[in-house]
Amino acid sequence: MTEDILKKIKQLPPLPESAMQIEAVYQDPDSTFNDMVKILEKDPLLTADILKAANSPLYGFSREINTINQAVGLFGMGTVRGFALASIVKKSFTLDLSPYGIDNDMFSNFSKKQHALTTAWCIKNENKLLGILSPAAFLVEIGKVLIAQQILTDKTQEKFKEALINLQNVEAAEREVAGVDTPEVSATIFEHWRFESGLVETIRNCQNPEGAKEGIKKAAQILQVVRTAVPINGVITEQSTAAAKELITKYNLDMESFDKALQNI
Repeated sequence: MTEDILKKIKQLPPLPESAMQIEAVYQDPDSTFNDMVKILEKDPLLTADILKAANSPLYGFSREINTINQAVGLFGMGTVRGFALASIVKKSFTLDLSPYGIDNDMFSNFSKKQHALTTAWCIKNENKLLGILSPAAFLVEIGKVLIAQQILTDKTQEKFKEALINLQNVEAAEREVAGVDTPEVSATIFEHWRFESGLVETIRNCQNPEGAKEGIKKAAQILQVVRTAVPINGVITEQSTAAAKELITKYNLDMESFDKALQNI
């Protein structure tokens, strides 16, 4: 981690009280479905953001989801927690992803696609992992915001553009030009905000799942597959799908569910 990026992370404002309440409810083993609903319904703007996200065509529901109660019932607490945290966290940043050649809408779109693919793939067979994977899939790319800020500050946009073309790998280009990559920055942000270690370490190890502890290794593997399948421009191609399937075979993950999930989105 470079000193400049670390300084930016330490200067981030604390998350609002609503995020802390959501985390407290989610982490409490005695909390209930209704406890989560009550917390979310206290914030009308957050409720609107969650319902907008839940009604995305990416999730394939034929009926409109009109209440938080419905959203939690259909998606589960872990996934709705992901919707909520994504909304709260992204409002904590000023987004300028121009060094990556994408605008804010494109950034939002590819994050949503990564989350939708994760949810559709895991909701039946790996539902217990969604408590970590839902916010991880939504938020793993947030480190790009601070890396982009550093590139703009250092005026190394052209150097970064050349690295993206020459290396054909976003993380490798980030390390060459900014000295750090997205998963490392994102993980450090959430560590700074005192998110649970499982979420932090899943993000930190998503480029190298074999280095993860046994309890989160599978979550890190799934996140790596999803990030491979859905590249930064949000366009899923035969090439990105083939690369993702190589990883699925390598890690002995559920290929059939992945294929079905891809069809859904």
